[in-house]
Amino acid sequence: MMRAMKLAGSELMFGTGCLEYIKTIAVKKAAIDEGCRDNIPEELVDRVILKELKTAKEQLDTCPAERKDLLEEYRLRHDVIQEYAPALMSEDEVRTYITEKFAEIVATGNKGQIMKAVMAELKGKADGKVINQVVAGLCK
Repeated sequence: MMRAMKLAGSELMFGTGCLEYIKTIAVKKAAIDEGCRDNIPEELVDRVILKELKTAKEQLDTCPAERKDLLEEYRLRHDVIQEYAPALMSEDEVRTYITEKFAEIVATGNKGQIMKAVMAELKGKADGKVINQVVAGLCK
């Protein structure tokens, strides 16, 4: 992250500020909330980055088209965060994972049970909407 921030230079001041915010404030706040202030696990950092990416995407989607200045700022923020966001599992990968690892629970056809078991395992590894769609398809 630091190397990219140095490469960005003054052109991406907002991007640099965005990375600094994620690194110093958002991650540390989440670590304190979870009681792991000193040893921050990589999983927590990934979750915070994904949350910030989702927020940036929502800002982009809801920004009025006539606000070009804000759109540019939000797009830059989104692009910078996207670069450091962990890769999420695709729909096919999620389907394969669920059918292999949770075959017994999937056989029950109970969507609530399946979601409860799967979400605990795939949190931060796959998008919740994708998981929900796959589970819904498996329950039909």
